[in-house]
Amino acid sequence: MAHRILLIEDEPGLVLALTDLLIGESYEVETTPDGLAGLAMASNADFDAIILDVMLPGKNGFDVCRDLRQRGIETPILMLTARGQLTDKVVGLKLGADDYLTKPFEPLELLARVEVMLRRKANSSTLKLPQPVETFRFGSVEVDFRSTEIRNHGQSVELSAREFALLKFFIEHHGATVSRQQLLEQVWGYDAEAMTRTVDMHVALLRQKLEDDPKNPRYFLTVRGFGYKFVDR
Repeated sequence: MAHRILLIEDEPGLVLALTDLLIGESYEVETTPDGLAGLAMASNADFDAIILDVMLPGKNGFDVCRDLRQRGIETPILMLTARGQLTDKVVGLKLGADDYLTKPFEPLELLARVEVMLRRKANSSTLKLPQPVETFRFGSVEVDFRSTEIRNHGQSVELSAREFALLKFFIEHHGATVSRQQLLEQVWGYDAEAMTRTVDMHVALLRQKLEDDPKNPRYFLTVRGFGYKFVDR
């Protein structure tokens, strides 16, 4: 059965090109140029992935992404942005997007990103938390694996699905130095040759949300020349 992709994009030429590209890879594609319509379609129909532009009429892509996640819709989202600014990418990831691409991009890269998202979605149902670990504490942070709830200094902390997956991986590999390539493979599903700053952005987001002093992290450490290490000290 073909995977269903929802493309929310208002540039007619890009819509045509991406639709032809995806159909050529045997995906079923539905499109809309409007953010409000895209939100309704994604909320009321079953899609395997969403390709979401940032600049849209009706409702911008950031708001669409945020509203979908608030409604409990976990469909993987690949955001497209023409701005290429780091702040825009960080905002999208904070709101729950799984990945992003900056226009212009290579068609093969988009296909690769979509394939990775679909593979991770298929594998997520088989991922199980190690037993009997149900909660984990470090410093003022408490992680409940069963409910996926995070509390810091007693206050609830919202993490995107990707941020939680990254945190879970760090905790499971407590004390070990892990490379960006390992994280891309195990958390994102990318092969080791994928070039992206996504890992660094997500680690920075975890620091912002869970470290008392994000600029001088105590738990999520950078190991220069290697990658990262999570320690509880």
